[in-house]
Amino acid sequence: MKFFRLILIAMLVFTSCKTKNVVVGSASIATKKMSARKVSKKHLATSFDKKTIDARLKVVYQDATNKQKLSVKLRIDKDKVIWVNATYLGVLVARAKITPSSVRYYEKINKTYFKGDFNVLENMLGAAVNFKQLQNMLLGEAIFDLKAQKYTSVVNNEAHLLFPVKQNTLFDVLFLINPVHYKLDMQVLKNKNKNQELKVGYKSYTNIDGEVFPKRIEIGAKEKGKFTNIDIDYKSVVFNKRISTPFKVPRGYKQVVL
Repeated sequence: MKFFRLILIAMLVFTSCKTKNVVVGSASIATKKMSARKVSKKHLATSFDKKTIDARLKVVYQDATNKQKLSVKLRIDKDKVIWVNATYLGVLVARAKITPSSVRYYEKINKTYFKGDFNVLENMLGAAVNFKQLQNMLLGEAIFDLKAQKYTSVVNNEAHLLFPVKQNTLFDVLFLINPVHYKLDMQVLKNKNKNQELKVGYKSYTNIDGEVFPKRIEIGAKEKGKFTNIDIDYKSVVFNKRISTPFKVPRGYKQVVL
């Protein structure tokens, strides 16, 4: 079960490319205050427009009792499929396939599998999550539509901090947007009632063929005093390549309910 949780969190990442990379830095001058509407517009203008992603990355998972290093293959067919394959020392340990209508995985340690929908992610993250929101997290983009409600904008640590004028009754959300390339530096989702917090920090980006993509990601999840930290190192990614996303539960595996 722990491997599946790792996979779900590890999917909140994106990767750098095999081609020539240029690290995108921070602003060299003081960030000027800007209206929330203008910041939102600039952020939306950076939306990812490739069709597919075929990536390899290293993931280090740590909680209070366990630390694990995994090699992960991540494939995305934009707006259609997110596919993850995790191995340890070259041996497959888990595989997951997510579409707009389904969440499926199997893991080899306990020989179990799950088939369901996005309710499983809602239970883990403490808030409703759909495919588009999960995909946006992978791309360094806001999980909520910035045009759907009014936001307040302030300058915080040389970045633009956006938060809703009226927060959701179930959770609080905020976005820290980089003043240079207008991708996210961080997005945070908090559920006060359940004492849950998910923090996705985009530590650096690369500029690849004119596109800005996350290069290093740190993910922190807290729930009732427990924590999970994920560090991701990006090894390679190819865009607009024909990809396959195979998924078939091996015989003899037991179905679980989350």
